[in-house]
Amino acid sequence: MVSESVLEKEFLDYFHALGYAIAHGPDIAPGESLAERNSYEEVVLLNRVQNALERLNPSVPYEAIEDALQKIVRTSSPSLVENNHQLHRMLVDGVDVEYRRADGRIAGDKVRLIDFDNIDNNDFLAVNQFTVVENGINRRADIVLFVNGLPLVLIELKNPADENATIWSAFNQLQTYKMQIPSLLRFNETLIISDGLEARIGTLTADRERFMPWPTMDGETLASKTMLQSEVLVRGICDKRRLLDLIRYFIVFEENEKGQRIKKMAAYHQFHAVNKAVDETVKASNPSGNKRIGVVWHTQGSGKSLTMAFYAGKVILDQRMQNPTIVVITDRNDLDDQLFGTFSACHELLRQAPRQADSRENLKDLLKVEAGGVVFTTIHKFFPEGEARTLDMLSDRRNIVVIADEAHRSQYDFIDGFARHMRDALPNASFIGFTGTPLELEDKSTRSVFGEYISIYDIQQAVEDGATVPIYYESRLAKIDLRESERPKLDDAFEEVTEGQEIEAKEKLKTKWAALEALVGTQERIELVARDFVNHFEQRLDAMDGKAMIVCMSRRICVELYDEIVKLRPQWHSSDDNKGVIKIVMTGSASDPIEWQEHIRNKKRREEMAKKFKDPSDGFKIVIVRDMWLTGFDAPCLHTMYLDKPMHGHTLMQAIARVNRVFKDKPGGLVVDYIGLADQLRQAMATYTRSGGKGDTTVNQDVAAAIMLEKLEVCRNIFHGYDYSRWNEASEAERMRMLPGAMQHVLEQDDGKKRFLDTVAALSKAFALASTHDDARKVRDEVGFFQTVRTAINKVSGNAVEIRNADFAIRQIVSEAIASTEVIDIFAAVGLKRPDISLLSEEFLTEIRRMPQRNLAVELLSKLVRDEIKASSRTNVTEARSFAQMLKEAIAKYERRAVTTAQVIELLIQIAKDMRERQMRGEASASTRPNWRSTTPWARTTALSQS
Repeated sequence: MVSESVLEKEFLDYFHALGYAIAHGPDIAPGESLAERNSYEEVVLLNRVQNALERLNPSVPYEAIEDALQKIVRTSSPSLVENNHQLHRMLVDGVDVEYRRADGRIAGDKVRLIDFDNIDNNDFLAVNQFTVVENGINRRADIVLFVNGLPLVLIELKNPADENATIWSAFNQLQTYKMQIPSLLRFNETLIISDGLEARIGTLTADRERFMPWPTMDGETLASKTMLQSEVLVRGICDKRRLLDLIRYFIVFEENEKGQRIKKMAAYHQFHAVNKAVDETVKASNPSGNKRIGVVWHTQGSGKSLTMAFYAGKVILDQRMQNPTIVVITDRNDLDDQLFGTFSACHELLRQAPRQADSRENLKDLLKVEAGGVVFTTIHKFFPEGEARTLDMLSDRRNIVVIADEAHRSQYDFIDGFARHMRDALPNASFIGFTGTPLELEDKSTRSVFGEYISIYDIQQAVEDGATVPIYYESRLAKIDLRESERPKLDDAFEEVTEGQEIEAKEKLKTKWAALEALVGTQERIELVARDFVNHFEQRLDAMDGKAMIVCMSRRICVELYDEIVKLRPQWHSSDDNKGVIKIVMTGSASDPIEWQEHIRNKKRREEMAKKFKDPSDGFKIVIVRDMWLTGFDAPCLHTMYLDKPMHGHTLMQAIARVNRVFKDKPGGLVVDYIGLADQLRQAMATYTRSGGKGDTTVNQDVAAAIMLEKLEVCRNIFHGYDYSRWNEASEAERMRMLPGAMQHVLEQDDGKKRFLDTVAALSKAFALASTHDDARKVRDEVGFFQTVRTAINKVSGNAVEIRNADFAIRQIVSEAIASTEVIDIFAAVGLKRPDISLLSEEFLTEIRRMPQRNLAVELLSKLVRDEIKASSRTNVTEARSFAQMLKEAIAKYERRAVTTAQVIELLIQIAKDMRERQMRGEASASTRPNWRSTTPWARTTALSQS
């Protein structure tokens, strides 16, 4: 059997192969002959730090080195994240020091903590079983990686043979460390969790969904599925050069909408794409280069904006580029603002604040600099004014890099003209394009400007990695019951009209757009869409928490659809921006109709609305738009988009990608089609596939329904022989009484518990995706039954806290009286009084022994004993570990069927009695016995070191 200690040794072997020195934590612990710390409260290896500072900074005097050392070990904020941010800046930029020179003048200098250029000039050490004590709490980290004596990487491992010890148990352990031993986490650059088979990497502030795999070692190919994820991740990112590269160029601190500082790190596709793009940039900008860097195609939702910022930051610092100027081009003001916001948040990465050109003259001034600068502008500022046909040259420097966001011919209107005018202004600049959708094969112009693909990260890989979720498609045309003559018809010749053009087009009533808008926007049709939307979205919310976006063809339709929806649900309306469930976000002016005015907001108010919509806890759940927020807008809690507007090509692909963001356990986004976009989606898919992309752009909702029915059948098979048919009609009290028998039925089967819990988890996800499908509505209550049994089993198994911490989006489909894990009192359900866990009385143990549901009794007892062990570990770690080992052995025998259910119950009762006796003895002698903490070897060492 593979144990956690075996896994630990395997990891240390990986690090040894990568050239790390290896040390066993207890060997270098305080008080040992090889001790590298004076006490367990210290988390840095001071001698190694001091040696590194002196080695890397030979010209800095000793007193300045000591000053730097004090700044490293001293905290300046009560916030762990703030302290971590300051440490990261010290690692990357060095520590500022001052000292008096021989001539008496004060000199300023930077003390380097790491030599990023000469990797071998650094000290790399991997330590296992590294004990830290803080505020009387003793914690032992599995593996810590030290660079120059600083603990930069923390690895938490779980036993691969224990089905309850998952990587998410390791994740929860790290959250505990953040609260209990923050001094160790203050220095942390990255966190790794693994159970040997699975492995993930994340940052100090990353949620579960942002702990990502790292499935490549070299960045060129994905590792074979037969390789262990743990080995691939370690070799892929803990390679010395790559680890320091990650720390220096690929970590950024930002503030989220709530003003909280969060730490972000590049995923593997961003890391390797940027490094390749930088190399191509150096080649393209050389005198012999062709000035075409290439195109980075990373599917929407996979962090393209951040990839662009990482790229700019690394190019700026590359000495071969000699302090380049970066020009970032977008095609619309709102996209310019959004991308500018991302770059502004990354100003530390860029080593400067980006500048936004607010006019053509301002753009000319910003580009006439001798070197440096990050300039944002829209494409239109590069077109000549008035009668002029060309632009004057602004700079002939070769180290100017033009970054184009969404580099498509259609996105930039006349890309030939764009390229020509840019070349006139910046004749020697090099061009790189970033896009979330593939270039069309016939699009030769874009390739002639930017070059070929540098990096492709497609839908299939993004979904596999958990960087995005799949998008499902549901046509609701059949639900909008209109005569054939009244149904809108879309054709390839249809051209989109922008928000500013639509009024003029409507007045003329000559364009295809105007004729189609009139058909789409009839009163009868708007009423039908409103009714269907309300019913559909309420069913979606019943299965999964989240938000919706409705996309309409015109601002008139937006307003009229809003009015119809709030007629059906008046409680959703509010004229106050801070209240109400539904809002319209659109532009407008004082000349627009009076009934539109309450929906027209200035830029600042629209930005506030965006913050509220992105906040999953805010009551603003439904937004109606015409073309705002359809590109570059990230709201992970958005899970359903209702399309009632003709769209095609990459514009359609960009829009539907709003629902593919990762959020909690959201299994996928849903696109609901009211206008008939199936052909346009097929065409977009064909373009995507021809360009080399893998995976489906959208998946039909029927697929989710089929998966739901398949998982439902597995659950039914598990319950073969158990009659739960009366569940639907039963009262809540009767349902409660049914639960113990249902749980017992699952638990008495070989591997029944794991099979059932896993299957219901998959069933719940599929149901959340298919909740509005006819098949889902038919089985809703049956799904609710299985979910309730799963919740009850998790509660008695001690998983309820972990499940609550996971913060699910998927909702349980059961009556309110039973839905919450807090409400289910399993002790009451089996006829027991809730025990005083700290006593485990003889009376209670006797009642457990007599329970008819024997397997359920085992689950209850093991949970109670586990809870008591956890409580006792706060006062006596050694004793708690001893009981934990006894419990583990007893459960292992039970799971191997080496003992009967009756025998394991007796074993667990005996453990409970032993614990109770120890506790009673402890209370009796507490007044005369010295505190255990002061008598342990490490505590004595700490006391000596402090005296």
